[in-house]
Amino acid sequence: MKKIELNSPAGNFEKLIGAINYGADAVYLSGKNYGLRKYAGNFKDDDLKKALEFVHSKNKKAYITLNIFAHNNDFNGLAEYLKYLEEIRADAVIISDVGLLYFIKKTAPNLDIFISTQANTLNKYAVKFWQELGVKRIILARELSITEIREIREATDIELEVFIHGAVCISYSGRCFLSKYLTGRDANSGECTHPCRWRYFLVEEKRQGEYFEIEQDESGSYIFNSKDLNAISLLPDFIDMGIDSIKIEGRMKSVYYTASVTAVYRNAIDLYYRDKNEFKNRLEFWNNELTKVSHRKYHLGFYKRGMPTAEDYNYAESVYYRNYDFVGIVCDFVKYEEKLCALVEVRAKIKKGERLEILSPSLDNKEFVINEIILEHLEKVEEVNHGRKIIISGDLNLQKYDIIRRKKNEK
Repeated sequence: MKKIELNSPAGNFEKLIGAINYGADAVYLSGKNYGLRKYAGNFKDDDLKKALEFVHSKNKKAYITLNIFAHNNDFNGLAEYLKYLEEIRADAVIISDVGLLYFIKKTAPNLDIFISTQANTLNKYAVKFWQELGVKRIILARELSITEIREIREATDIELEVFIHGAVCISYSGRCFLSKYLTGRDANSGECTHPCRWRYFLVEEKRQGEYFEIEQDESGSYIFNSKDLNAISLLPDFIDMGIDSIKIEGRMKSVYYTASVTAVYRNAIDLYYRDKNEFKNRLEFWNNELTKVSHRKYHLGFYKRGMPTAEDYNYAESVYYRNYDFVGIVCDFVKYEEKLCALVEVRAKIKKGERLEILSPSLDNKEFVINEIILEHLEKVEEVNHGRKIIISGDLNLQKYDIIRRKKNEK
């Protein structure tokens, strides 16, 4: 059986390396234009070429997002960009606009085309429509139940992809105008300010300045605030029904988030193919790992119940939960006291005597106490701040790109 693909976000080069190193089969990324995450960092043309060369050197795939809702002026310069993507061997482009589909077929016919979740493909007939137009893969709308997805899979033979983890938009397939209305930044052009996460009150028309709480809570009411998706428990359903790819949301998230979540789903996929019974025994461990990254309260989205209920929204708050801090990443190795030791780039303050944890792609997490803080020029200090590099000695068997984290209540 061909394994399901794990598709991870790559908001910049560091996150791309993290995704690939922690087990992604493919990454999705964007150039500086045409994608729906303008503030993810993204890639200039030369960097995009280097990114694809790196991905292909690892025998992985890279998909380029062109999923804006395009206006006429968005096509200016697009032909040259598409030809460049052909030249650097992009594995596919992800689009949501039928005009872009027409334009790509005319100007860059060798590019494989995926239809974005933003196109809100909800039924088997829409899937067949896209397939007849020469599309290779459909990234299904998030507003589908497991039953509906299974029906689509049974009725079609095109590649299908579903989201399995990450933030969920309260607007239908992400088609939101709140950001544009309130801030002038258009979510459908990649500039979302996430106003659905803000706090709102009710104001009666003739009582301006009198704010009424929609919920009896001193913080107001987060009436648009959906929980984050965590569907690792449904991975067996997606595999058994023949879904081709699962996607992790998060091009705006940190390299720590990308690496951690990718590692969990990589380990879960591999174990399910080896031992379905053992998969069930590891679910609690994986769900615990997924609480160690920044997240809102988790839910199963539309998958189990179809339409969301009150349980899928968090009306009381808009906070992120995070049990661990990302404090460093192994960037190189240096000789220290006749041993080859890990050089760690520090991402948050570390103090001597703290208990830290190593996150590796295998999830064989190890704890250790940092008894010495040794700067890269060999000075010993009591604490170190973000941006410095320190030497980690001892028999920890650290590998490049291993992540160092700290439980938040550790001092």
